[in-house]
Amino acid sequence: MTDQIRRQLPIVGVAKVSHGRDRMTCLYRCGNACDHAVPNGSDNQYFGDLVKNEVTRRGVLRTGAVAGVALGLGGAGVLSATPAFAATEPPPALPLVEDFSAMTEQTTNLTFKAVAPNRVDALVVPNGYDHSVVIRWGDPVVPGAPEFDVRNQSLAAQLKQFGYNNDFVAVLPLDKKANRALLVCNHEYTNEDLMFPNFVSQDALTVEQIKIAIAAHGMSVVEIERVGKTGQYVLVKSGSRPYNRRLTALQTHFRLTGPAAGTALLKTAADPTGTDVIGTMNNCAGGVTPWGTILSGEENFNQYFVGAETSTGDAKARFNRYGIDTVNRYPSGSRKWERADERFDLTKNPNEANRFGWVVEFDPFTPGSTPRKHTAMGRLKHEGANIIKSRDAKAVAYMGDDERFDYLYKFVSDKKVDGRNTPEARKHNLTVLESGTLYVAKLGYTSATEIDGSGKLPTDGAFNGTGTWIPLVKGGASMVDGMTVDEVLVFTRLAGDKVGATKMDRPEDVEPNLVNRKIYAALTNNTNRGVGSNPAADEANPRNANKHGHILEITEDNDDHTGTTFTWRVPFVCGDPTDPATYFMGYDKTKVSPISCPDNVAFDGAGNLWISTDGNALGSNDGLFATPLEGPEAGHLKQFLSVPYGAETCGPWITDDNKSVFVAVQHPGEISGASVANPASNWPDGDFAKPGIAVTWSVWNKNIGA
Repeated sequence: MTDQIRRQLPIVGVAKVSHGRDRMTCLYRCGNACDHAVPNGSDNQYFGDLVKNEVTRRGVLRTGAVAGVALGLGGAGVLSATPAFAATEPPPALPLVEDFSAMTEQTTNLTFKAVAPNRVDALVVPNGYDHSVVIRWGDPVVPGAPEFDVRNQSLAAQLKQFGYNNDFVAVLPLDKKANRALLVCNHEYTNEDLMFPNFVSQDALTVEQIKIAIAAHGMSVVEIERVGKTGQYVLVKSGSRPYNRRLTALQTHFRLTGPAAGTALLKTAADPTGTDVIGTMNNCAGGVTPWGTILSGEENFNQYFVGAETSTGDAKARFNRYGIDTVNRYPSGSRKWERADERFDLTKNPNEANRFGWVVEFDPFTPGSTPRKHTAMGRLKHEGANIIKSRDAKAVAYMGDDERFDYLYKFVSDKKVDGRNTPEARKHNLTVLESGTLYVAKLGYTSATEIDGSGKLPTDGAFNGTGTWIPLVKGGASMVDGMTVDEVLVFTRLAGDKVGATKMDRPEDVEPNLVNRKIYAALTNNTNRGVGSNPAADEANPRNANKHGHILEITEDNDDHTGTTFTWRVPFVCGDPTDPATYFMGYDKTKVSPISCPDNVAFDGAGNLWISTDGNALGSNDGLFATPLEGPEAGHLKQFLSVPYGAETCGPWITDDNKSVFVAVQHPGEISGASVANPASNWPDGDFAKPGIAVTWSVWNKNIGA
């Protein structure tokens, strides 16, 4: 046991829910979504009676520390849309478009010794690896920002400092060897209990404290640099740092693009054009485009609005479908943001909620650029969006709607990606996501009659089937009867209901694997599956009361990703390997690590799957896991790291040279009863928890694939 694994802290008023996450996290992250009625009340017909080929339609808890671990993964590159750069100084203004078609399959053996499940208040990595914290909540971002002082917070300071809880992490090189890079992070949500000393209630907060919390949402960009020839990164703390920037929910302007922009559903008194939105919030996962911009998903935006209790008719039904409370003005977890900004009061601004729930595109390489919200990609509780280029260079984005019994989506751009590294190509590529075809997935099953909700494999030895991508908007026209284009895009969930999309178990991160060109979706959990009147297990969601989640793999039929049919399978059913209701690609379960609640996925240069977890229902801390997907070791899942007590593992991001992996350690010590004065975690500095980004690295000659 290393010296970083300090004493296990006493549990402070633990109040768990059935999926393993503490009540405090549920309150602040999603407004206790699991305690409310399932928003999807549709009676979609399942294809359960169909067989294959019969488918017709696819210390103070300073939250937000970012950490990283140096890997040395045998020299393979991470499979992300990381732009490559020429080694020039100063860094070039334009990232190069990466030609993924030129990538060759590489070998990376995951030879590290698995970390054991634990409940210690530390970031734990395998022997031979080390880690460090890159940035925490409150650390300076914009030059001139003051040092953080938890007892002397101000709005002016937070607007220049690193925001609260991090989810998505991206590392974009500024030189060929990635010795300097941009670190881009989402700030998903705040927890005022753990932000402010002597917190009593949301009502007792001052208006400035509410504005501080609003400003702590959004995104951050900071310059980082490598320490010598190691995999460790640190903040660049001197010089002009022109790329450093905070995007907030309070002040940053976002431009709406695409077919719904400027339509009546997006207009407000403050913005009669329907094109200019202030802020982004509850930004969860994301992705990097082939042209080097960031995609960020706005997720649980519903909890920030009040006033829907006065709504009637269609407006009420639409609010309900997106989880906005239409009964109580102040439901449990209400943020009371309308005390600081009346746009969060729907009685005064009924369309304001329609301006959130989008995929945001942000150009970190152009300081001062206006980020955009793309209406062509639909409005839902976006976990994120991740792109693979089709064979003819169209951008194909895959997306999950993170809610129980909601859907998987695909977007195919009308325009092609211009691979030239010119200003003209850059200008063109920034419009690629403004128009295209939006699809929702419908799945069919091969062994529907054998699924009993226990997780038992069918007699054919696999959970698998076929599927169809049903178009919702195509060629600028609505494909959904009774809905206009703007209605489909603003109320995309209702469009999915109408066409009979397949209800899934909380589809979160959905990402393409650029080695095998298959798509992997993290289905985190759904304890409502098969409970009461809720839909029972099906072959794509094979367990009732599913508290551990599973992974879905999609193979597009034409390998171009622009078609409408696919096959699918479930390669991993998560949980305790000793439980018969778990499955790891048929691998010997006595050799795999326990895993619960997969949240985000990533891939290294060999196409190995990396999974971060959120809400471990097995009683251990969350972690990061890796497994090959091909060869004799396929399914040999091993835990690479665990995060501190009360935290979830976010990211991950594996650098191109495979020396480092970045993870966001989100909400450490977020345990009921915890406070600034009585923390449940003191990671990483021994005083109070400071969530943020951690980087794990190896010594120079230590390779996972050694």
